[in-house]
Amino acid sequence: MFRTLNIESEKEDRIIKAATRIFSENGYEKASTNAIVKEAKISKGILFHYFNSKKELYISLYEYLTGLLTEKIYEKVDWNERDIFNTIRSVTLIKFELFSVYPDLINFLNSAFSEEALEVKDDIEKYKTKMVESSFTTLFSKIDTTKFKDGIDVKRSIQIIYWTFEGIANQQQQKVKTRSVKDINQEEVLKEIDAYIALLKNSFYK
Repeated sequence: MFRTLNIESEKEDRIIKAATRIFSENGYEKASTNAIVKEAKISKGILFHYFNSKKELYISLYEYLTGLLTEKIYEKVDWNERDIFNTIRSVTLIKFELFSVYPDLINFLNSAFSEEALEVKDDIEKYKTKMVESSFTTLFSKIDTTKFKDGIDVKRSIQIIYWTFEGIANQQQQKVKTRSVKDINQEEVLKEIDAYIALLKNSFYK
């Protein structure tokens, strides 16, 4: 992880910005460390002093940016909200807000999501699974279960709801994997989410 390394902050920022852009635009295999060090204005020796390989740089960047995005979302979430659907819609709106502030970050994570390079694919999938499980527990630990229909399996219902919106998010990531996040139609995505919310509320709520 970037923050555990003894890198001066200004140099670290240059490495993060350069690596984020180069990896997001080229993918793992085609991304050149020569291009990264050139844009970051550092020597290749300095880069590999902190990271033993291109793979270590890529995985470290993925973990760091995923953690940063999660941290920003948690800062803005209303933790007093107990309706699962309001929380999901709120998180979606927060993500859209972050898209405009951190476009390269989102482009990199979208690129990493669909990365097929065997050298890094398994590591990305393992970390993503861990993050999804952690986010699920954190966001939905205080959900108001009294809104669910009597006799329904609430735990499984919440899991189905979560999987549904994870699926929508994955679809959007597939749509923009060769484009910029600025091309996402926010109104269209929210309209689709609201349609699913109405359907799922009718299925699970009283």
